Amino acid sequence: MGGIALIALLAGGYEGYGWWTDGRFMIETDDAYVQADLSLVSSKLQGYVEEIPVQANQHVSKGDVLVRIEDGDYRIALEQKQAQLPTLERTLARIDAETAAAEASVTQAEAELSAAEAALRSAQTALTRAEGLAARKVTSQADLDDATEALETAKANRAAAAAAIKGAEAQVEVLKAERAETESSRREMELDIAQAQRDLDHTVLRAPFDGTVANIAIEEGELVSIGARLAAVVPDHGLYVEANFKETQLAGIHPGETVKVSIDAMEGHEVEGRVVSVAPATGSVFSLLPADNATGNFTKIVQRVPVRIELPEGTQGLRAGLSVVVEIDQRTAPAGTEHAEVSK
Repeated sequence: MGGIALIALLAGGYEGYGWWTDGRFMIETDDAYVQADLSLVSSKLQGYVEEIPVQANQHVSKGDVLVRIEDGDYRIALEQKQAQLPTLERTLARIDAETAAAEASVTQAEAELSAAEAALRSAQTALTRAEGLAARKVTSQADLDDATEALETAKANRAAAAAAIKGAEAQVEVLKAERAETESSRREMELDIAQAQRDLDHTVLRAPFDGTVANIAIEEGELVSIGARLAAVVPDHGLYVEANFKETQLAGIHPGETVKVSIDAMEGHEVEGRVVSVAPATGSVFSLLPADNATGNFTKIVQRVPVRIELPEGTQGLRAGLSVVVEIDQRTAPAGTEHAEVSK
């Protein structure tokens, strides 16, 4: 009995020493899992699956084809839009030619106006001369009448030339407006072609990054709808741990602290991580149906807050969703924090 008591005393002393020197500074939880920012591959278009060139759990590189959707309809739509563009190009060329002709008409009308004004001045001079001769009884009344008619004709010609200029200028403005409308239609057609090309491009779904294909949820020949989830790609790198600590443990958790991560699937193998951030709210806040505590019957439940922990690059054997046990060392808190000073 004395030996057993001695062994128990020594074991208790050993555990107590361990707790005093190390354990009291550790914050532990087993509610922690390996996470990854995986990509859910979805279809932007509706169509039949033509080919799935990858298999489940196959490694892919960024840009590798994951799924091909039958593209016949989208290719025809693109060719239809492309066929309409040359017609608008020819329309613009015709309008440009008509505009050049209308501008030439303006120049011609301006020249005719100059000639009409010269003829008007000449007719005015001839009338003045005829009036003087008629006053001296040198010329006949018929000559005076002819000079008067010539002046009226010159005024009419001048007015017609001025009107022709306005008409030609108005025609130019009409053609410019028509060209602007056609140019706008051409721009819309170019956008339609770009959209049709994008739709055609989206019939081929590619890997967004290097990773492993998983959860393939379709078969060849199957009709998929817009937004349908087809597969998932888990990245090769960027795995992290999301640990859910009790709210009563948050006081000792700060970004930058060292974390000891024990991985269940690797027989408790430990790696060293680092606290990156603490979530701004508890997990229950982001749930689909948040709890309504404003009721008559209330039971207080300790809430948990997600803490993101960074894993060292090159850690092998990890899979998203694996369970881990984490221990945060408060003694490694960044300088200036409360617990950094206490541990010292």
